[in-house]
Amino acid sequence: MKVSEIRQFSLDELKKSLIDLLRERFSLRLQKQGGNFTKNHLFKINRIAIAQTKTVIAEKSRTGNTK
Repeated sequence: MKVSEIRQFSLDELKKSLIDLLRERFSLRLQKQGGNFTKNHLFKINRIAIAQTKTVIAEKSRTGNTK
């Protein structure tokens, strides 16, 4: 998802999205530890999505913009 699309979400939606991304990262780590995981590129995609979401949350928190 592009950052311009992420910026359209409300602050509550962003926080829910962040929680979902963190759960996905945990799930990916468990799958990797199981040894039957070949889609290593998903770690990078997930890490970037988490960073983008956190950045937009920080921007909205700084400006006081909740929409």
